[in-house]
Amino acid sequence: MWWDERVSARFRRNLQPTLTYWSVFFSFGLCIAFLGPTLLDLRCQTQSSLSQITWVFFSQQFCLLLGSCLGGVFKRTLAQSLFALFASSLAISLVFAIIPLCHNVVVLAVVMAVAGLAMGCIDTISNMQLVKIYQKDSAIFLQALHFFVGFGALLSPLIADPFLSDTNCILSNSTANASSNLPHIRKSLVPHHPGNLSHYDLPMKGMVVTRVSYAFWIMALINLPVPIAVFFLLYKERMVPCFNGSSHPLLSADELALETRPVDKDELSPPVQRPQAAGGHADLLSCCQSKNFRGASYTYFAVHVTGALVLFMTDGIVGEYSGFVYSYAVEEPLSVVHKVAGYLPSLFWGFITLGRLISIPVSYRMKPATMVFINVVGVLITFLLLLIFSSSVVFLFVGTASLGLFLSSTFPSMLAYTEDILQYQGCATTVLVTGAGIGEMVLQLLVGSIIHDRGSYSFLVCGMIFGCLAFTFYALLVFFHRMYPKPSPGKKAPALSPVFGVEGR
Repeated sequence: MWWDERVSARFRRNLQPTLTYWSVFFSFGLCIAFLGPTLLDLRCQTQSSLSQITWVFFSQQFCLLLGSCLGGVFKRTLAQSLFALFASSLAISLVFAIIPLCHNVVVLAVVMAVAGLAMGCIDTISNMQLVKIYQKDSAIFLQALHFFVGFGALLSPLIADPFLSDTNCILSNSTANASSNLPHIRKSLVPHHPGNLSHYDLPMKGMVVTRVSYAFWIMALINLPVPIAVFFLLYKERMVPCFNGSSHPLLSADELALETRPVDKDELSPPVQRPQAAGGHADLLSCCQSKNFRGASYTYFAVHVTGALVLFMTDGIVGEYSGFVYSYAVEEPLSVVHKVAGYLPSLFWGFITLGRLISIPVSYRMKPATMVFINVVGVLITFLLLLIFSSSVVFLFVGTASLGLFLSSTFPSMLAYTEDILQYQGCATTVLVTGAGIGEMVLQLLVGSIIHDRGSYSFLVCGMIFGCLAFTFYALLVFFHRMYPKPSPGKKAPALSPVFGVEGR
């Protein structure tokens, strides 16, 4: 195996919880990508206008962010975390099953809001629990975790595609004219952002002929093994009330891993260096309590903030690029035909998934800080070349694939790096997940309004600016890492990289 026996043994000891967290993140990916291609059929099902149905995007994304903020509430015991994951993954299956029964757009928005809350909890809890289990070895397992969300995001549109309407799914006198716009509108409804569709006129009354219900029921069945897997983990840990009423105070799997692990430097650090030591990883509300700030150095806050800002920019780039690359491609000067331009978002997400798969073995040999450095520099160079060759359709496809590769491992690498700096105390996981979610929402809205006012070329200019800011915040993070309090003299300090100042593996 390409990793050493110590990591392999630790993985075998924690095999069931690790596979369970990976499978739950597959549910996250399955739920995040289906809405774009199916939204027109859902518009027919609810007999709503395009402007009304696109609010479903907002309800999902807003509640996803809210769920990410609140997910840390369930961190105190393994039982709380697993019950939250069980409820969230089961809720996603129920959402898939209920969507075909939603014939009112408000009801559909409420159902998608529930899905967003479940996805937010999954995002925070799964990342947090893997970091708790593996700590210094968490980078490789976080890369695998984020591969599964990409895999789910690729799978759900493929499941939906055979059941999408080829013509307008509401039959009326204007069907023939409206159907000619359908392929263009459907490609505009990519995940994360619906685009500007107000100038398209589609019928709202008539006979509904959509078959998209079958796609959602298939996805509900595919996702059903996930809550079952979480239930089996609860049963194994004796946390199912009807079998054992006791609750384990902390991760039992983590405790097993700690039995053969040397004492970590955070266990010997003075209290002033670990303001979150009592509670470990906290929810966002707990992080903001003033009692947790007593005795903390300014670098403690700076690491949290700069790490979150890097992900604010990089996840924001993922959202705005996948949301607007199609609209950019079909406009002048490129004027790509709509069918060809429709492959760009799929290419982008496909290379994100491929990059996450490649990053699994790479992350074992390469330090997280080095991976983040390569990622942000790669994003910066890609946008620079896209600007230089802005009239080349071929390089747009090459640049889209390159951007997907460089952005693919940024989140798990940044999470592993920041947790290393903070010695697995503080609120890094919660703050970084929240910062990434806010960036994905805010930068999409910002870029959408700029493109509307300044034209399609501003799409690449915005990406270049966001890339520069991501690199700047990363440089600040490295600076604050060097300033962060070192371990106590009672433990030998680990060797530091001369470039990035990170602990060698």
